[in-house]
Amino acid sequence: MGERLAWMQAHKNTFTISHPYSDIKVQKISPDSKEKVQLQILMYDGSANTFHFNHSQGREQQLKDRDTIKELLQQLLPQFRKKVSSELEEKNKLLQEDPKLFQLYKDLVVSQLMTAEEFWANHSAKLSNFSNDKNQTVGVSAAFLADIKPQTDGCNGLRYNLTPDIIESIFKTYPMVKKKHAEYVPHKMSENEFWTKFFQSHYFHRDRINFSSKDMFSDCAKNDDDEIKEEIFRNVNDPLLDLTQIKDGSLDEGYGSITEEKRGSVNPANLSIIRRFNHHSTMVLKTCDIQQQELDALAASNASGEPSSSAHLNGDQGANKSKLTTTNNSYQPAEKKARIKEKIQYTDLENEKNSAATSLRLTKMERYLHGPTPVSASLYSTGDDIVQAAQIVHQKIPQWVPSLPQVLPVHIALSVLGELSPGGSLMQRTSQQDLQQIIPLHTQEELRQTYSALCELLRHYWSCFPTSSKFLEEKVVKMKATLERFHVNKLNPFKEQLLNQHYSVNLTGHMEEMLSAAYNKFDLWQAKRQVKR
Repeated sequence: MGERLAWMQAHKNTFTISHPYSDIKVQKISPDSKEKVQLQILMYDGSANTFHFNHSQGREQQLKDRDTIKELLQQLLPQFRKKVSSELEEKNKLLQEDPKLFQLYKDLVVSQLMTAEEFWANHSAKLSNFSNDKNQTVGVSAAFLADIKPQTDGCNGLRYNLTPDIIESIFKTYPMVKKKHAEYVPHKMSENEFWTKFFQSHYFHRDRINFSSKDMFSDCAKNDDDEIKEEIFRNVNDPLLDLTQIKDGSLDEGYGSITEEKRGSVNPANLSIIRRFNHHSTMVLKTCDIQQQELDALAASNASGEPSSSAHLNGDQGANKSKLTTTNNSYQPAEKKARIKEKIQYTDLENEKNSAATSLRLTKMERYLHGPTPVSASLYSTGDDIVQAAQIVHQKIPQWVPSLPQVLPVHIALSVLGELSPGGSLMQRTSQQDLQQIIPLHTQEELRQTYSALCELLRHYWSCFPTSSKFLEEKVVKMKATLERFHVNKLNPFKEQLLNQHYSVNLTGHMEEMLSAAYNKFDLWQAKRQVKR
């Protein structure tokens, strides 16, 4: 039930109305001036359902119930609509890039021999590979808060239009806001109330001097300062660099390395906005690191066959944490040691090191200089020997008399030649070359498409065996009826078309044999099923 909206009448066990979220196009609510409190959902197929809210406590509770459902649908519908649109886009692109798959889709799905879900279930591997190749992680825009342009409502108020992408960007950039959202919505307040308090809070307007102690985002700013300090010490690998001691002045002033600290008026608003910019930029970049870490952990878990780091078994979380801490601790001193060594060592002041070469101890110098020598003397043919051998062969050839009847008798050679000639016993069947020349190209293409469609249906049919569940039993019966419809509506007309052209070869014979084997298997399965009953 996590992917559909359903409604059940009181004192009943079945749902009267049930619709997947992906089929819902839009929702509408009745105006406040109307007496009835209603909510209407419109489907993509043109149908609609209207829900009338009734409560014993009066109209106020009716409006509250309707607004709760409306806000929940506002969160769920964009997620499923985005998911469905991306899947449809991937499927359309895959069909455009694969003409054979597109033709198969038209032969089976468009002709209503198979549903689209059954077709894509068998080709899910192609779809998953295609989506993995085209998948790319999208980062968070640094100006997503500036894109939220409030509109005045005419009553000294502002109206913010938040899309699911903007809300997701806020959650990624400010994890504390996501944590507060999980704490308060929908248990203590509604979605609209939460975001209203967020945009009215001191956390969003950092330049405010006075703020209320009842602000639920008051602890978020303190957490941001802690995160900045943690990022400074975590990302700076240079032990000789202290970012907290950097002053607005150069060491060249005063012609020395010691400068007096300049005391002047510092605007706290400037410091606050600089901290906000630094924190915002840090969190935007951190979202990319978190996404990359999740992808790396998922890839590592898939490669090793172990669960990812987000799924801990009982007693494993502490062990993993200790391993990670040990690894980081063992890695940091190596970086510090290398950095310190780089600062205190100067290569130009080091003594030159003469590498001592290894001397060779040779017992026989001529063997090393001239290479290996043959152990025994070899026999070589001179040019005169080769010329003399060629002359002997030329003298022998005219004197050679072949004895062909002893190799192959004449009557056997004539009989084999006759069998291999056109009209012979070995040439009665038409060759593939002749078939391609006799059969037109459009008939060959239609034969190929029919054969491919039948193989796809048979693949679905044979995948049901053994029928280990009720679903597979129903699918076998359904696929048997589908094969019969294909036999009657597709194969038989195509066979009659071929018979009218008077081809000497039965081009549909193999397809009929495959259908016959499928029918026999179904009859045998049905007979065994009746015996068990």
